[in-house]
Amino acid sequence: MCGRFGLRTVDRDLEAAFPAYRLAPGVRWTPRYNIAPTQPVLAIKNDGTHEITTLRWGLVPSWAKDPTGNARMINARIETVAEKPAFRVALRRRRATIVADAYYEWQRNSDGTKTPMRIYQRSDEPFLFAGLWEVWRPRDAPEDEPGLETCTILTGAPNGAGLARVHNRMPIILRPEHRDAWLTPEELTPEQALALADPISAEELAWYPISTRVNSIRNDDPSIIEPVSASRLSWRDGSRPTDQRGE
Repeated sequence: MCGRFGLRTVDRDLEAAFPAYRLAPGVRWTPRYNIAPTQPVLAIKNDGTHEITTLRWGLVPSWAKDPTGNARMINARIETVAEKPAFRVALRRRRATIVADAYYEWQRNSDGTKTPMRIYQRSDEPFLFAGLWEVWRPRDAPEDEPGLETCTILTGAPNGAGLARVHNRMPIILRPEHRDAWLTPEELTPEQALALADPISAEELAWYPISTRVNSIRNDDPSIIEPVSASRLSWRDGSRPTDQRGE
């Protein structure tokens, strides 16, 4: 699963990173290093506006009785997203991308401990997760009333042996050539949508161990992403986490 990520790119640089899109009026972004479920995230909806806006992370289906009960829907498995009632309509009609420049996974060590890893593009550029979005309103609310807009991130099996050693799941990072088609306002068949959710190559990614300070959402500062050297990490069996920075 993907339960934590970061976006340290400031708002004035986002439009340069994604020239096909622009910040929605009033949207501002300061660097975040430890984004967690239920918090606002930057996203692009397939509503035809080409705007980078904010959504709450954790999808709430439009038919849900209570918006607080679905905050755990932070991920949608690519293998079952076309079948799950919470996601299948959104896959066809309400696709989104979520903006990030790194995500975190916890690598399990042979002694039972876990090491957080920061996974990012070797180019160090921001990227777009494949996602879905929904809008929830109380049942007695008029259709034109602004609702609660939420999102989820698609995940799949890791597409490389190195990533598989870190974790058995990974978020789908869209290939740049698939972004526009994924964000089309037109309804897609599940087959069409899933064909676009083809992640970038694992060779484009790098990762390294970071401090366990990332475990707490209260910690959200640049020190979180500082590499932790192997000499500062110890396990009873002498093992070490993988470090794939290519340095």
